[in-house]
Amino acid sequence: MAETRVARRYAKSLLGLGMENDIIDTLFDDMLLIQKTIRENRALGLLFKNPIINTDKKDKVVTELFGKHINKVTLEFLKIITRKKREYYIEDIAASFVEIYKYQKGIRTAQVITATPLSDELRKQMLDLIHRTTDNDIELKEIVDPSIIGGYILRWGDQQVDASVTQKLHDLRQEFSSNLYLKDY
Repeated sequence: MAETRVARRYAKSLLGLGMENDIIDTLFDDMLLIQKTIRENRALGLLFKNPIINTDKKDKVVTELFGKHINKVTLEFLKIITRKKREYYIEDIAASFVEIYKYQKGIRTAQVITATPLSDELRKQMLDLIHRTTDNDIELKEIVDPSIIGGYILRWGDQQVDASVTQKLHDLRQEFSSNLYLKDY
C-alpha cells in the first residue's frame, strides 16, 4: 500500500511537470518504454531494488540505458529518483503514470478472458457491449485462459459479465445440489 502511494505521488508530480512543459504525451511514451524495459529485464529490476549497489552506479545505468531513448525531462526525473534512493519504485511510478494518464485522457481498460484468441468480429462485439454503458475510449486487454472451457469473462470498471462455460457448469452444479423434494423449514 505504501509503495503505491509513493509511486502515485511521484507519477502525479511528473504528470504535472509534463503539463507545464506541454510534453505529457512524450512522457507517456517514455514511461511505457521504462515499464516495458524493467518488466522484460529481470536483472534491471533487481538492480534497482538492491540496496547494496551504489547510487552512482544506478544513476550511470539509468543514463546509459535510457539516455538516448527518452526525453531529458524524464531522464532528469529518473536521476532525481535515483539520488533520493527511491529507484526501488521506478517500475511502480511508470505504471502509476500510465494509469493516471489514461484516466485523464478518458481511456478506460477493459479485460476479456476467453478460452481461445478473439476474432476481429468478437472483439468488435465486446467493445460494442462496453460502449452501451460508457462513452469513454476503451483499451481492450485480451487474456487467453483455456481453463474457462468456452465463452468469455468481460470486466470493465466495476462491472463484470461472466458468460464462461465454467460459470455455467458451476451454476448447474449449485442448482442440482438442492433437493426439490425435501421441505425447507
